[in-house]
Amino acid sequence: MVLKGKERVIIILAAFLAVTLFIYWLAYNPVKDMHASIPGMDNRPEQSASTERVLIGEGFDFYAEQTSKLTGKWTQFRGAKSDNISTDNISLINSWGTGPKINWQIEMGEGHAAPVVYNGKVYVLDYDEVKKADALRCFSLETGEELWRRWYRVHIKRNHGMSRTVPAINDKYLVTIGPRCHVMCTDSNTGDFLWGLDLVKEYMSEIPFWYTGQCPIIENNVAILAPGGKSLLIGVDCVTGKVLWETPNPDHWQMSHSSVMPMNLNGKKMWVYAAIGGIVGVSAEGDDVGTILWKTKEFSPSVVAPSPVVFENGKIFMTSGYGAGSILLQVKRDGATYSISTLQKFKPKDGLASEQQTPLVYKDRMFAILPKDAGGMRNRFVCVDPNDCTKILWTSGTNDRFGLGPYLIADGKFFILKDDGTLSIARASTEKFELLDKTKILDGHDAWGPLVVADGRLLMRDAKHLLCIDIRAN
Repeated sequence: MVLKGKERVIIILAAFLAVTLFIYWLAYNPVKDMHASIPGMDNRPEQSASTERVLIGEGFDFYAEQTSKLTGKWTQFRGAKSDNISTDNISLINSWGTGPKINWQIEMGEGHAAPVVYNGKVYVLDYDEVKKADALRCFSLETGEELWRRWYRVHIKRNHGMSRTVPAINDKYLVTIGPRCHVMCTDSNTGDFLWGLDLVKEYMSEIPFWYTGQCPIIENNVAILAPGGKSLLIGVDCVTGKVLWETPNPDHWQMSHSSVMPMNLNGKKMWVYAAIGGIVGVSAEGDDVGTILWKTKEFSPSVVAPSPVVFENGKIFMTSGYGAGSILLQVKRDGATYSISTLQKFKPKDGLASEQQTPLVYKDRMFAILPKDAGGMRNRFVCVDPNDCTKILWTSGTNDRFGLGPYLIADGKFFILKDDGTLSIARASTEKFELLDKTKILDGHDAWGPLVVADGRLLMRDAKHLLCIDIRAN
């Protein structure tokens, strides 16, 4: 076939255009205007920094005066000795009889925060969903009447609840930590605001995924906090709000849901903390206050809710959920030198473990509710010898299983709260599980907040309610 001149021109032009487009396609760089996303280059604030302006302690509402003859106290998370054992000399019920004697019940913002009790008054850090504010609320233990509340606006999105910490109180001061790491100190009698501290802004604390779960401690009018970030632990003067000492954080460990626990090893007082990254012992006194005495990375799950269980012989038991299991550590002191070693480390199905609540120690035995990943013994209340945490001595059996709920000892009895609001009474025995009685008290869900006992009253809660029950025998 012979092409005509016009057809030849068209073919040549088409070929030229095709070659030109091919060369352009090879030379074109589709990402020439894209740049690597390097932290800090976009001028955004650090991830841990808060852009919301929070005026800690800004609001106060007064409702009523109260005088009370009650003298019972539950001063911090797990009580004055951090052991979850009531020392009140009051006889308590063995059974529910015709039913629980409910003194009062109040509506709460969704969460798991538990109260403290001091001389007839109940103090709890709640979240006011109408005002969008953290609210320290004070109630009468006898009547449930609200006496006052101290609050500050802060935006919280619901994430398996909001508030979940327990305050610390003495005869002058009350310290709280809010869901987004806002620390507030007030006069424990009047509610007057004394000082506030934003741990995110001041220490670059990273807020735990389900908000702050750490509970403060007051020791000799010094608030003990574990910010993570710039400082692992700090001590704050309750009188002035001045930071008295800080613990360095060279490993960049972060805040967990766990709380700081006291320890005394051969006369040396220290604070034990299970951070996201490891477990540490920090001097609590003397010229080296705030100094790291020992630390270990042998147990560092990504989520830590229970607090360390400290024994008098230098042993420390630590457990966590989501399959992390447990570890038993031994701390030894030789003069000014400390060493730490691992005695046992195991998965939940191989010994005592707990997902959310901190185990308790009573008469040289340790007790806990096994987590859902503990195999056939899941959700049972169990007892072990702390010298061998892999050997279960007894369980509550197949008919009495519990969930993520709390438990404590008062008047020689276990009080154990199931997720669904069923409260069981069992004899505090080291030989066997002896159920005395149980009854359904709350109709809500997620009854996870720690139990509190003072003046023969038991305070318990589900996600939306706080309840006071009279459990005196007479």
